[in-house]
Amino acid sequence: MQGKLTIVRPLLTLGRRQARTDTKECATVTETHTRAARLGSLEEQRTAVRPGRKVQVALDTKNIFDALAAARQVGQHIDIIEIGTVLCLAEGMRAVREMRACYPDHLLLADIRVAEAGSILSRLAFEAGADLVSVVSGAAPESFAAVVDVAAEFGGDVQVELSDGWTWALVEKCRDLGIRHFILHRSRDAEARGELSWSADDLASISRIHELGGRVSVTGGMSVSEVPHFAAYPVEIFIAGRALYDSADPAASAWDFRAAVANLPSLK
Repeated sequence: MQGKLTIVRPLLTLGRRQARTDTKECATVTETHTRAARLGSLEEQRTAVRPGRKVQVALDTKNIFDALAAARQVGQHIDIIEIGTVLCLAEGMRAVREMRACYPDHLLLADIRVAEAGSILSRLAFEAGADLVSVVSGAAPESFAAVVDVAAEFGGDVQVELSDGWTWALVEKCRDLGIRHFILHRSRDAEARGELSWSADDLASISRIHELGGRVSVTGGMSVSEVPHFAAYPVEIFIAGRALYDSADPAASAWDFRAAVANLPSLK
């Protein structure tokens, strides 16, 4: 399998025609491998995933070639690779299949943001090799249970993105269904006003979700300088995107981000 992974290394220096050949060959990993890796805990089976707090890169490129190039630059410092919504729409589940083929040891999140047709959409993602799929907090009520059922069939997991207007009743309902992963986004109203800090309500929500047995991810223009501010809060997954792979030195930026997360106190 390691020989397959080296195929993506020329992506940054070769033309798109050569990249097409390399990614096609990289995507020949069989479905048998994908399914076998799901036996047992996701974190235990994906050997690139570190214990404790984790780093997730959000790949919102418009094509798989740019996504693979970005992943190559930052991958060794990342636990979870997110195939972003834009990439899922632009490339379909091909993006998940090729990313899985090239990164068999990372957790993969297909950020498909299910709102309806939960069973159909989540099955497409899990069949392509995703470990996790996302559901928006405003999804149709029956979609949550449908996605959980499909995730259980594949040994996968579900993340709920808590968009503006989410309620604690929803969090408790998700918990009762067995959903433990919740994504908190920096207030979009605050971002629109140019306020790039996390509010007291945001921070209190992180603690309460953890107390309810949830696992918290934070996202929304995250930078390395912000990470230490979460030292007293039980954030498990820190999500960054272009701040890593669009920087002058993506590998160094990812290393700095990883180091900042590793320096936080351990989760209790």
